[in-house]
Amino acid sequence: MFGLGMPELIVILVIIVIIFGAGKLPEIGSGIGKGIKNFKEATKQQDETKTLDENNQDPDPEDTTKS
Repeated sequence: MFGLGMPELIVILVIIVIIFGAGKLPEIGSGIGKGIKNFKEATKQQDETKTLDENNQDPDPEDTTKS
């Protein structure tokens, strides 16, 4: 994952704690979690809409006998 090892992740975590403070970390984590959840729901809805659109298309658009 981007070539990050444990020491790099610890340094990043320490910098985040210094910037935001330990009290804000649960709020930040909650916000990130909600954002990821919303992103997954949006991509799932988009996939479902795409599948429905593909299923509703005329399989042979040149077939004029149905018109």
